[in-house]
Amino acid sequence: MPSDAAPSGLDRVTTHAAELGLAIEVVERAAAGSLEEAAAILGISPADIVKSLVVKHKDGSYLFALVPGDRQISWPKLRALVGVNKLSLPDADAALAATGYARGTITPLGALGPGGAPAGSGEGWPVYADERIRARRVSMGAGEHGRSLFVDGDELLESLGAVVADLTEPLPER
Repeated sequence: MPSDAAPSGLDRVTTHAAELGLAIEVVERAAAGSLEEAAAILGISPADIVKSLVVKHKDGSYLFALVPGDRQISWPKLRALVGVNKLSLPDADAALAATGYARGTITPLGALGPGGAPAGSGEGWPVYADERIRARRVSMGAGEHGRSLFVDGDELLESLGAVVADLTEPLPER
């Protein structure tokens, strides 16, 4: 690979995980049309998939919210935790520009963050995580479509310096 070529999303993920001393397992999987379909392909429950959501402050900065797949952000809880009165989800193009990852592949691991600093690095974006990610093996985006990574939830949260709290609510009944 030429020295000026940007590393792939998966390369960024594995490099950042190695820098953090975080053991991850990356698996290839068939394309999925939904989180539920991805869980079925991986042989896990939707609760075991962590959604890495890019959240924008009104000042233009970002943070990551890590949310179990069977839940959604509770905006009042997250705003209170962050200490702001306005947060939003950017559109897919803005999330890609901010992280370097397309929706469905986003992870704090290797995300571009401010000035290229990885999330959770002290210089990158802060990471907020729902407490339900603790004490379980979870799956999440691996920086590229067709791949997922598995990681110990406690080790992930510790390595990213995540603020861990109750920041979600159940998904509405369908």
